[in-house]
Amino acid sequence: MATEFSALHSGARGATSTSQETPIVFVVDDDISVRESLELLIRSVGWVPQVFDSAQGFLSHARAPVPNCMILDVNLPDLSGLDLQELVSVEHADMPIIFVTGYGDVPMTVKAMKAGAVEFLTKPFSDEVLLAAIDAALEQSKAMLVLEAEMRLLRDRQASLSRREREVMALIVVGRLNKQVGFELGISEITVKAHRGQVMRKMQARSLPDLLSMATKLGISH
Repeated sequence: MATEFSALHSGARGATSTSQETPIVFVVDDDISVRESLELLIRSVGWVPQVFDSAQGFLSHARAPVPNCMILDVNLPDLSGLDLQELVSVEHADMPIIFVTGYGDVPMTVKAMKAGAVEFLTKPFSDEVLLAAIDAALEQSKAMLVLEAEMRLLRDRQASLSRREREVMALIVVGRLNKQVGFELGISEITVKAHRGQVMRKMQARSLPDLLSMATKLGISH
């Protein structure tokens, strides 16, 4: 089963199998046989497995900023899987979680999914089902990492603005004309134009709609 999935993904994974960008799949399960089998399965398709027998073991481990996800058992010897999910959602929002359990009920499943789990699998399940869930989770993680990088870049650009440039930007993005901006800030229209040019340059905005999009992402559009 794993061999077929590996063949389908070898082209996509093979080129990055030794790269720092190789996706990491965390496994948190207190059953050593489960950990070992999942480790082999994950490695067989070119991902990097990192396995832990407890929630605390995982929490004490440093993570690299690469696409990642977690296969998480509901029942653990310290924190429950649901408790760990709550912590992960705060500290590692870019880490989708796939729950696995030997037994499950509807309330447990609903709680996990409402908290953001991408899948809730009841043992036994096939390799194909799990690998497909991991693949989807890693794609989600990649998208979140791209968004995080974009937001860091935008915040850095915003931080480069002077106080007056920030004030001008805040008024421009809500539709004020240069003359209106000058009136509200008590400066000349020529000065507004100069600050506006600096804002566009520092934010690397190609046009006003581009600047508006950036402002919306930064939460300063209103």
